[in-house]
Amino acid sequence: MNKSERNALLSFLSIYISSAMLLLGVLFYFYYKEQYKSLQKSCSMELINASMKVKTDILNAYMNNEKYIPVAFDNKDIRYALYDKDKNYLFSNLDREDAVDFTRRFYEKAEQHFFIQKLEEDNIPIKYIVIETCQGVESINRLKVYLTIIFFLSSIFIGFVAFFLAKLLLKPVREKVVSMDNFIKDSAHELNTPVSVLMTSVSMLKNGKNPEKMMKYILSSSKQISQIYNDIHFSAFNDINESLEEKFNLAQLVEDSVDFFNDISVTKNIKIKSDVRDLKVFMDRTKAQKLVNNLISNAIKYSGFNSTIKVTLIDGILRVEDFGIGVSEEDQKEIFKRFKRGKNIEGGFGIGLDIVNRVCKSYNLKLNLESKVNQGSTFSIDFNSVICL
Repeated sequence: MNKSERNALLSFLSIYISSAMLLLGVLFYFYYKEQYKSLQKSCSMELINASMKVKTDILNAYMNNEKYIPVAFDNKDIRYALYDKDKNYLFSNLDREDAVDFTRRFYEKAEQHFFIQKLEEDNIPIKYIVIETCQGVESINRLKVYLTIIFFLSSIFIGFVAFFLAKLLLKPVREKVVSMDNFIKDSAHELNTPVSVLMTSVSMLKNGKNPEKMMKYILSSSKQISQIYNDIHFSAFNDINESLEEKFNLAQLVEDSVDFFNDISVTKNIKIKSDVRDLKVFMDRTKAQKLVNNLISNAIKYSGFNSTIKVTLIDGILRVEDFGIGVSEEDQKEIFKRFKRGKNIEGGFGIGLDIVNRVCKSYNLKLNLESKVNQGSTFSIDFNSVICL
């Protein structure tokens, strides 16, 4: 992974995780506020019930002319204290007597919840009932711990998902970068061969050495460069859906292509034999030319020296057969993908067969490949769907 990819990955992770954590934090905040209110209300009701029980016991005792004897609650987490009108305690088992605030009715202080009930009866010396519990605070603390753990685990999960998504999203980009990097390297390599031959031939021609042969090499190199440029230009700038259909004789176009590539194949001493029959078709002439040129160019590229290429156009089917390295069954599944190449013996961009495949799809032409490794390949295109009478 290069620096740019790392920066892109880190940027994606930071934005994704930050936004996800912010959203999660907001949701947790509102959830905590709702649960906090619910726990406060529950605690308040529990303390009110406890104070009502104490008040009822006090009133019953004085109505029966009996002295009220404080009794601790069965629930050890709830404690209480009794105060007179001067706020002097008469009984107390509170944990924090210093936390009692008689100006408030229900409040939280010093890790405790307090509820204060005032008695209005004049004949009863007990004027204040103070109920204390730590259950509400403990419940809130447990809620905080629970939410913190959930938030931490959610953060880890979000981070993992973010990393997985980032890798998943960057994978095709990475593959594209690698393909384009190889494409640039192959461009230099592919252009280097005809350019080198061209420069060498020109140099030898200037010295008067074998001018006829050097002129053939110059012509071959020039046409190779032209073919490479045309493929790159067509692949990069032409919209496959834009066409200028016309009626023309495909046989003549194939013959022209064979003549064109005979000048290129001379550098490998390859002979191109053709057997074509007249066939009138209605399609874009430039695209038809690309189909034929790329199949022949591909055959030359992957054929050995002193070999033969057969080009036939019979019964509406164009066949280009070579006796080169062939294509394995595994590579045949992906050979028509862009930047996919056979064995890198002669370089190549891997865009020629992609162009062929795209044009065939646009006209519903049936494209077929039969090949055996080290025996050769036969590409065929059925033009019957575009024949015009």
